[in-house]
Order: sequence, then C-alpha cells, then structure tokens
Amino acid sequence: MARKPKTPRWLEAARRRKEPVPEGSRADWLVRALGRAGVMSRAEAEQALREGRVELDGHVERDPFAPVHSGSAVRVDGQPRALEARTLALMFHKPAGVVVHGSDPEGIGTVFERLRAVLTPELRGYEWYAVGRLDRDTTGLLLFTNEERLVAHATSPETHVSKRYVAEVEGQPSEESLQRLREGILLEDGPARPAGARLLAPSRVELVLTEGRHHQVKRMLAAVGHPVRTLHREAVGELLLDVPEGAWRLLTEAEVEQGLGFRAIPSAPAGKPR
Repeated sequence: MARKPKTPRWLEAARRRKEPVPEGSRADWLVRALGRAGVMSRAEAEQALREGRVELDGHVERDPFAPVHSGSAVRVDGQPRALEARTLALMFHKPAGVVVHGSDPEGIGTVFERLRAVLTPELRGYEWYAVGRLDRDTTGLLLFTNEERLVAHATSPETHVSKRYVAEVEGQPSEESLQRLREGILLEDGPARPAGARLLAPSRVELVLTEGRHHQVKRMLAAVGHPVRTLHREAVGELLLDVPEGAWRLLTEAEVEQGLGFRAIPSAPAGKPR
C-alpha cells in the first residue's frame, strides 16, 4: 500500500491561517518563529506546547501551526519572549559517517546532533537548517542557518552559488576527461552544467559546481571513468572552510552578504514582550 504523502509544514500552516498577513509582516507559525528567534528548537517548542507551557496573546496555545505576526505576544513558562529574529549563519566542518538528515536509521548519528553537541548554550535554542547536503561519507564545509530564505537562496540553481570539492578518484584523469567535465556531461537526470575542473595530483581532482543535484560530483566523475574514493567540500561561494573537523564558527553579516550574495533583512514577526 502506497504511503500517503506528508503535508509540507508551510502548507499545513497556511491552511490554518484564518486571517490575512498584516502588511509589512511575514507569514509565520508559532513553532518556526520560536526556533528562528532562538527561544527554543522546534522539538523543544512542540513539547512545550503539548505541556501547555506556551501562551499566545493571553491564552494557552497548543497548536504548533498557530499563526503569529508583528503584534503577537508570546510567553513561555510565564516569561515574555520576543520573536524578533536576526539571520544567523555558521560554518561546520562535517566529519565522515554522519548523515545530513533529522534521524539516522543506522544509528551512527546525524550532523544536527554533532552540531548541537558543540554549540554554545545560547545558540542551542535556535532551529538550525542545513544549507544543502553532503553524503554520509563526504567531509567538509556545511553551512547552517536559522533563516529558510538563506537556504533557498544558496541552494537554488538560479543563484549559481558555487561549491568547490576535492575528490580522490580511481585512476588518473586525462585532460580529455577534465575537458568533458568543463563542457558539461549528460547524466541520467539531464545534462550537468559545465564545471570547473583541474588536476591537483595524479588521482586528485578539484571540481567547482554551480548546482547541487543528488550525488552529482560522484556521478560526474564516474561518468568520465574515475569513481570517487573520498570527497571533501572546501568552499561554498566565497566562503572557505577554516575550522577543524567537528568544529564550527559563526559567520559575519559581511561574509554572508559577500560570500553568498545574500543580504539579510530584519525578519518579522517581532512579538511584543508583555
């Protein structure tokens, strides 16, 4: 029996929104707003709602999709909490073995678990979204943010944000093979965009892509006869990985704007503490 597709969270929230979004505000729902503002992560917020610890505009709220806007007043455990959110972004050096998913059926662990384990207490309250994905065995630069619009910007094929990888491959790619990658090759799901390609060592290739399809680097190199042995991402846009494996650091607003071409704007709602 086919499984019924899960309703996207944004669609579920839109269906429950009974009033139009105030002009100059942003359509949002309670759980997401709490996570974006660093009050508590989505899982923590959903638990707090079930336990009746969250008030919205003077009444106990249990619906995670309850709409909020610039005039909303929120209390958690009786304390007023502002929902004003600023865009945060950080780089994390992903180790091999962990997956970029919410759960890991193999029990090795997720990148979100690894990240939260090393974050400072004040940053653990944010809901962190991964900006794109890396395979379980791929290491290197993985960006996180509390702002879904930054995720959409950095991962959209239309923005052409580059990703630079270094792959150890089987055999020694010829100049002809590299040229095929530079010109773009046909994959089973359509033609790949031309990539920057150069040989760093006899079996080490640097590839620069401006799209991020499933297993794309591995499939492109396999298509020219050089399957990948190890893969590491060094850069996204103009952002270069500069922290040790398993470590992280916050990005500055200038790095986000100049390195990714994303200009952060104030994010409503800004719930009024009362």
